[in-house]
Amino acid sequence: MSKHTALPESELSLAALRGDCARMAPHWRAPVKSAPVPVKPSLISGVTVPPSSARLINAMSEYGD
Repeated sequence: MSKHTALPESELSLAALRGDCARMAPHWRAPVKSAPVPVKPSLISGVTVPPSSARLINAMSEYGD
């Protein structure tokens, strides 16, 4: 921790905060993302689409390729 963290919040500067973050960054590790596994269409059930939304999506094909 930086010596700046003991100061009242109003006395912290953006530069001090950025310095604290830069020193901590090597300690923060993001988890490795794995690719999502596709779901078989036969396993998808219970999805309903309102008719107005279906019409909107159907009309969008005019703007595609």
